[in-house]
Amino acid sequence: MIFAANFKMNHTRKSTHEYIEALNEKLLAKHPDDKVYIFPPSTALDGYEGNFTIGAQNAYPAKNGAYTGEIGLEQLEEFDIGTILIGHSERRELLGESQEKVARKFSFFKEHGFEIIYCIGEPLHIREEGDEEVIEYLLAQFEGIDTSYEKLIVAYEPIWAIGTGRSATTEEISTTHEALKRTVQKPLLYGGSAKPANIKEIISIRGVDGVLVGSASLDAESFSKMVLS
Repeated sequence: MIFAANFKMNHTRKSTHEYIEALNEKLLAKHPDDKVYIFPPSTALDGYEGNFTIGAQNAYPAKNGAYTGEIGLEQLEEFDIGTILIGHSERRELLGESQEKVARKFSFFKEHGFEIIYCIGEPLHIREEGDEEVIEYLLAQFEGIDTSYEKLIVAYEPIWAIGTGRSATTEEISTTHEALKRTVQKPLLYGGSAKPANIKEIISIRGVDGVLVGSASLDAESFSKMVLS
């Protein structure tokens, strides 16, 4: 199983160091085949050590340059970071990242050998239209994306379940994951209000290869319970 923690705009460098110190003790008991990823904010990137992979939540598709407020390949290389989140719904919805921009970012970091967790998801009004419309909407988010890329992990996150406390039902997750697996044969994570209370149910669903966790990952104790579930 894959357990990925997305801190979003939470934690400082100091609190991230404290978090990782606490988490490392817990990870001594994890299953050796399970993989753990941590995505802190860019200001908290550092040379952390432990039984996990540190990734970037976002970066600009360039080595460096005149891109105010962004970080690029040069900054990630300083901390030996080779993993990145791309396509998260909050960047699409709140920050206006188009599919074209997302695909350009994907191509750049693919060319540089990054492991990519690529996020897709649908809004509530699409979900309410039915399974066929959901899959059509999700597959459109692979436009310009090389789904054969060997270092690709896909994360399905229904937008209406992110940070709302409402997770998709077992049937919704199962149906969506199985349909996606028929088209994209890559590890497929579920994200959307995954937490200690429902983690066992979620990871037992056929077609679920792990979880991308938001708010429930901000506390090391909470996230470690999910990893060790």
